[in-house]
Amino acid sequence: MEMGEKILVVDAVVENIEKVTEFVNGYLKLWGCPAKARAQIDIAIDELFGNIAKYAYRQQPGVAVVQIEVTKEPLAVIITFTDHGTPFDPLANADPDITLGAEKRQTGGLGIYMVKQSMDQVIYAYRDGKNILQIRKNF
Repeated sequence: MEMGEKILVVDAVVENIEKVTEFVNGYLKLWGCPAKARAQIDIAIDELFGNIAKYAYRQQPGVAVVQIEVTKEPLAVIITFTDHGTPFDPLANADPDITLGAEKRQTGGLGIYMVKQSMDQVIYAYRDGKNILQIRKNF
């Protein structure tokens, strides 16, 4: 399997998290991604695509584009999630205080925090009417 990028366009609905995960995992297996990294990526997909499905399109459903790319030096996967929904930067919020007990912590933000901790890079941009969120995992 050659290096390069692959693209999946799906409706931005929670039911498609599984389809996106299978799409990405198909390529991760071909490129020999270790199981631990794959598990971390699966959690990131669940969180990030789930957020797009739940919050990007308020009125009528829209689509999301998932692009996967593998680089050689270093060997890494870059997954880009793009939608035309409401502008939202999930990285703008402060990280939750994980030293507090669950009952004292504010709700929300823990999923994005876990993604930021487990990925090597997480970048957000709003360009040309699109939310663009990119994660990178070296393996």
